[in-house]
Amino acid sequence: MAGLFGSRVRRLRTAAGLTQAELGAKVHVVSTRITQIERASGAKPTLELARALDSALGADDLLADLWPYVYREAFPDWSRAFMAHSARAVAIGQYAAHVVPGLLQTEDYARAVLSLDRSVGGREQLEDRVTARLARQERLSAPGRPELWVVLDEAVLRRPVGGASVMRDQLARLLDASAEPHITVQVMPFDQGGHEAMGGSLTILTLPDGTQVAYTEGADHGQLTEEPASVSHYSVTYDRLRAVALPPLMSLDMIRSVMEGNHRDATVQLRTDRRRLAQEQLQQPGRGRLRGGRPRIPRRRARP
Repeated sequence: MAGLFGSRVRRLRTAAGLTQAELGAKVHVVSTRITQIERASGAKPTLELARALDSALGADDLLADLWPYVYREAFPDWSRAFMAHSARAVAIGQYAAHVVPGLLQTEDYARAVLSLDRSVGGREQLEDRVTARLARQERLSAPGRPELWVVLDEAVLRRPVGGASVMRDQLARLLDASAEPHITVQVMPFDQGGHEAMGGSLTILTLPDGTQVAYTEGADHGQLTEEPASVSHYSVTYDRLRAVALPPLMSLDMIRSVMEGNHRDATVQLRTDRRRLAQEQLQQPGRGRLRGGRPRIPRRRARP
């Protein structure tokens, strides 16, 4: 893909009658950078540079549209396959063991998380990855947006990634996202004890044809599973996680409590109290329903 990108730049530059030095001057890089891009050598172009080249060459966003595929080449095969499936998924179910999932991260939180990756080679690449991560979030507000259901381990809420201010804004983002009709957030509390997925994060993607794939991830590795029997096993695991996590309303209460700097308090009851409250919520009249006629647990809009 880097070679295809470079050949398109060379063809457009030649058609425009520009030398490499002249094009470099237009996009504020040295001529050797244009040479590297055209030869697919050296560092891959950033999204900002791809957009600048589009503008300078009148390419009508051709290069910006190619850029995500160039960017994905920096990742292992399994990671690229997962990103491709995610871009098509009609429903996404995630259990996050360590950090807030990328689709719900704020810019500062994403930057703090990505800066911990030792494979990121410098500030430019870091900002490039932050931009790419935020760009993927546009799916949540675009036509054909997927249903997103996220289960967060309580550790995700209590680990102050990026510092207190960054974490407070991130928790506020979770509350705002939960107000959207296609996004559900639950919390898996510490007192739930052990469970099948506690070794890492788990994502279940439902594709347009109804098939599913599963993706498991640790600190520095991931595995995409497409074999139906294995995917079915992971899907059952995810359903069990949703069943034992806090109901959505109580999850939002816990998020607010952590955001306000409180320790676990009366808003996080014992399991028996949680079960009773969940039943009361399900029995409230006039609430929406999930697909397939199942009751939808009500959500309360986040307080400003």
